[in-house]
Amino acid sequence: MKNIITVAAVNFKVDAANKESNLSRICEFSEAAAKRGADLVLFPEMCLYGYDYYVDENVTQKEKIETAETINGPSCQAIAEVTKKYGIYVVFGMAEKLEDTADATLYNSAVAIGPDGVIGAYQKMHPFETESIWCAKGDKPFMFDTPWGPVSIGICFDTYQFPELQRYYCGQGSRLYLNPTAVVEEIPKEGSRQAFIDYYAPTLEYGVLCNTIYVASANLCGTDIVNYFGGGSCVIGPKINAFYETNLHYYAGNKDNVQEGIAMETIDLSLAERRLFVDKEITGEPDYRPDIYKKFL
Repeated sequence: MKNIITVAAVNFKVDAANKESNLSRICEFSEAAAKRGADLVLFPEMCLYGYDYYVDENVTQKEKIETAETINGPSCQAIAEVTKKYGIYVVFGMAEKLEDTADATLYNSAVAIGPDGVIGAYQKMHPFETESIWCAKGDKPFMFDTPWGPVSIGICFDTYQFPELQRYYCGQGSRLYLNPTAVVEEIPKEGSRQAFIDYYAPTLEYGVLCNTIYVASANLCGTDIVNYFGGGSCVIGPKINAFYETNLHYYAGNKDNVQEGIAMETIDLSLAERRLFVDKEITGEPDYRPDIYKKFL
């Protein structure tokens, strides 16, 4: 299993309700990142068509179903042409329907596409507030195999309010967790940026420190139809300091970045020691105790 991987997280401004434009730019960003050496490129939640369109109660469910696609649809196939050409992985957010029917159930999904084509999709398990008017709840975690081991995915609210999901993935051997997200910042005014950072950054950082795992997060930026999104796409993870203690480090991007573009860096996954899940020298057992946690339910 390889340890050295170059990860890109894209601050992406959607062209609201314009799939053709967004798809073209997803492919362009993916190609640009690949040419710079990226192995994996992460895009935000719902970046294929935009976030606001689907939470708009004035848009009918029929219209939303018509704009959604299956993971074997034309958009995924177009992105797969890029991943096959450059031998990379791309993960991006879209409205997914499992079958192409007029009454299809929709999901807020993140699709994983690799060098051999479409791999699969994670369906968001915890839709946030008004998302529930258009999408169903996913019910399965999702990891996909890579030369760097299993890579895991959670979407936005999954990450910020439900740390159990990331902990589960880490226990299953994932060293890299992907967070395609659409975190709103209020239309810029005094205090709004700090409020965004105070919510967005600590939960990502906690995941790194708590699980000793790398986290890549890609957020929308700028205005969609109504909402203004705060960007801040980044790649963060553990770093060993001079005292051989694990600290947190921003390898690429930062929480203040609101401009569209690519945050990219090469990271060493061997630093994701997953120390809670391995046997300790003194006890011969891991610190992690799922047998006990089951009793809490």
